[in-house]
Amino acid sequence: MTATDTIRACFDAIDVGDAGAMLTCLAGDAALHVNQGSVRLGRDGFAELCARTNRCSGVARTDWVIFEAATGTRAAEDIVNGTYLETDAGLPEARGQTYRLPAAALFALEDGVAAYSSLADRMAPVSA
Repeated sequence: MTATDTIRACFDAIDVGDAGAMLTCLAGDAALHVNQGSVRLGRDGFAELCARTNRCSGVARTDWVIFEAATGTRAAEDIVNGTYLETDAGLPEARGQTYRLPAAALFALEDGVAAYSSLADRMAPVSA
């Protein structure tokens, strides 16, 4: 399986809400670096974030584009289409606010996976 195939399998699992399948795409020591948030380590950290996101937001991710450079650098971008369903601790009250935001992720497949998203961008539309 190529790096692009691995990334696509991960995104396909995200698209259908299959956190278990998505977690199998990650190295056991994967690190998720979330902007304005703490680093989530390993599959357990990633699973906790997925559960929290699924509890608080209804999300559909669309328009995936995967980039792979000859140097081995890999990245992906997509659009997060969401509805803020349940108030998340420390964040504005959920009132069914909707949002559509760009997202991006960077991947190091030999050493795990690092993904980046902006909490500040996601909070702007639900704070209004």
